[in-house]
Amino acid sequence: MAKAKSNDNKRIRFFIKWLWIGTGSFIFLITLLFVLTASGIFGEMPSFEQLENPKSQLATEVYSADGVLLGKYYFQNRSIASFDEIPPLLRNTLLATEDIRFYKHSGIDYWGTLRAIVATLMGDKEGASTITQQLAKNLFPRPKDRNLITILSAKLKEWITSVKLERRYTKDEIINLYLNTVEFSENSYGIKSAARTYFNKIPDSLKIEEAAVLIGMLKGSTMYNPRRNPGRALSRRNTVLDQMTKYNYLAQAAADSIKNMPIRLKYVSPDHNEGQATYFREFLRQELTKWCKEHTKPDGSPYNLYTDGLKVYTTINYKMQRYAEQAVNKHMKELQSQFFKSYKTKRPWGDNDDFITGAMKQSERYVRMKKRGITEDSIRRSFQTPISMTVYSYKGDLDTIMSPWDSIKYYKMFLHTGFMVMNPSNGSVVAWVGGINHRYFQYDHVNVKSKRQVGSTIKPILYTLAIENGYSPCYSVSNQKVVFENFNNWSPDNSDNKYGGMLTLFQGLAGSVNTVSAYLMKQLGPKPMIDLSQRMGITSKMDPFPSICLGTPDISVYEMTGAYSTFVNRGVYTRPLYMSRITDNQGTLIQEFHSKQVEVVNEQVAYVMCRMLQNVVDFGTARRMRFKYNLDGELGGKTGTTQSSTDGWFMGITPQLCGGCWVGGEDRIIRFRSMQFGQGAAMALPIWAYFLQSVYADKSLGISSDAHFTQPADMSIEMDCNKYNKGGTTNNLIFGEE
Repeated sequence: MAKAKSNDNKRIRFFIKWLWIGTGSFIFLITLLFVLTASGIFGEMPSFEQLENPKSQLATEVYSADGVLLGKYYFQNRSIASFDEIPPLLRNTLLATEDIRFYKHSGIDYWGTLRAIVATLMGDKEGASTITQQLAKNLFPRPKDRNLITILSAKLKEWITSVKLERRYTKDEIINLYLNTVEFSENSYGIKSAARTYFNKIPDSLKIEEAAVLIGMLKGSTMYNPRRNPGRALSRRNTVLDQMTKYNYLAQAAADSIKNMPIRLKYVSPDHNEGQATYFREFLRQELTKWCKEHTKPDGSPYNLYTDGLKVYTTINYKMQRYAEQAVNKHMKELQSQFFKSYKTKRPWGDNDDFITGAMKQSERYVRMKKRGITEDSIRRSFQTPISMTVYSYKGDLDTIMSPWDSIKYYKMFLHTGFMVMNPSNGSVVAWVGGINHRYFQYDHVNVKSKRQVGSTIKPILYTLAIENGYSPCYSVSNQKVVFENFNNWSPDNSDNKYGGMLTLFQGLAGSVNTVSAYLMKQLGPKPMIDLSQRMGITSKMDPFPSICLGTPDISVYEMTGAYSTFVNRGVYTRPLYMSRITDNQGTLIQEFHSKQVEVVNEQVAYVMCRMLQNVVDFGTARRMRFKYNLDGELGGKTGTTQSSTDGWFMGITPQLCGGCWVGGEDRIIRFRSMQFGQGAAMALPIWAYFLQSVYADKSLGISSDAHFTQPADMSIEMDCNKYNKGGTTNNLIFGEE
């Protein structure tokens, strides 16, 4: 009996001994693993410096002059929200859903971990990662090659990093860091980007139900995406509301009421092809890419447009940009309908398909197939085979069945436009619309590199040269053909083929009469006109031939708008300015931008040109600004139409704004069949008119139809032609001379 009891005691002591050995070994092993992991044996650990300054890819943000976010450039669409920008509502929603013991643990919730293990053993999956652990995972992601060892190693690293984070940051700072690093699908990173993407709000403007949707997405950003999976997102939102009720962050009655509400999104796509000022943003992206290469950070490395979180402040006015885009859409939709009707079943290129063949060979589809070694015959058959596709229309994206060959024909029939508006006094570009739809037509028709024949819009530069050289606006010219003997007897015709009588310069410009322009060109010569054009900011090539007086050069909307601003700005050319400043992600100024100004002509000459351009609106080719669009006040402008109605232009001025607009086909063979719609007054002028109607109606902009062109105090150029009209003639040769 005693012997049996002794054996039992030995077994108990043996068991206790090995229990302690096993427990001690387990603790030693875990401690060793922690030590080895912390020392970097199983892979590099984040340094103290990295913990103090965790690096995230931050999107560069582009703002309008009135503080509206226009868009971003990014690899990851991430914006940083300060602690003050994250309201208690969001923090409480996060705590109730993800880590209610957050303020009680030191980075690792041991009780929560134990509870999760027990729940898992019982078949109920429950997460155990704290907010701090999730932050560690977000800041220092796990390796892509996953197996049991790497997963365990990663988990240990997260635990160690969590403890370090808790030592380096306050609890509030950890919440802030976490909400700035999490992914919310749709390439939106951080709560600030997510709030804008899904609800078009800043974080502290979110309602309870909106905050619940976003916090609910943290369990699975794609699975609970409210746009792609609205049913799952709704269920998850309600679960979050239940958690808030459970932990007394929300009353049960309020939660029950909110649960009956649908999810109401105000989705703002982070797609670069959508939103406001798409063409301008792409132009700016190219400019900023060059800027980043030429400027370095304090550490000597060049700035990165997509990761450094720069803040770019532009001169674009958000409201005027919106009005400009609305004006373009309204008019181009009407004009496109007229264009389709004018051709019916015919095409501008006729029955010769060489034009379409050339377009086919320039397409990405053709180039890809050619690179793959596909034969020409097979490629052509492929282009002739109908397939399902989505094409652009003014009624929205159109799902249809069409052959790639027919789609080329379809797209070639679309008219395009470039429209730019600037403040002539300081050069600020307030609106930039480079085309009709950036997703489908990405060529920017405002860009200085985009040049089209300007037609009669160049004539005011010639008239400026004349006034500068002493001609009176009342000077009379015989309306007869002019021959340039030194240029193969070139003799331009009037567009209406009507001749005879005398016309003042006022009348010649108002009616865009070619004989008057030809007369002035013969008196003044091409070279002085080219010199003046260059002083007015036109950098495009202008050959020294007399035909430039009719607008044969190819010039951009950007250049022409800047040139016309000279008239309004008292003879001072102001180079268009589209950026005001760039700061880093902390708001520290990196660079400011200012416009360059050059005095071109004196105030009197500039004022005369404003009045002559107003005469075009009051009595000339742009008079529909008055009788059709009912625009009052002091307005000036000039229409332009190139041969065979290929290009339609309108340049407009007011005492406070200057705008330029071009309309035409992608290729110069695309043109109207008649002058009824194929002239600048019908093709381009309406965009400027619609824009001004909206701007004048919005009193908050401070753009008024009551504003006046500034008349010089010592005006000596006589513009009252009645004073010259003695004996029925206005042929006082030049002012100051008899």
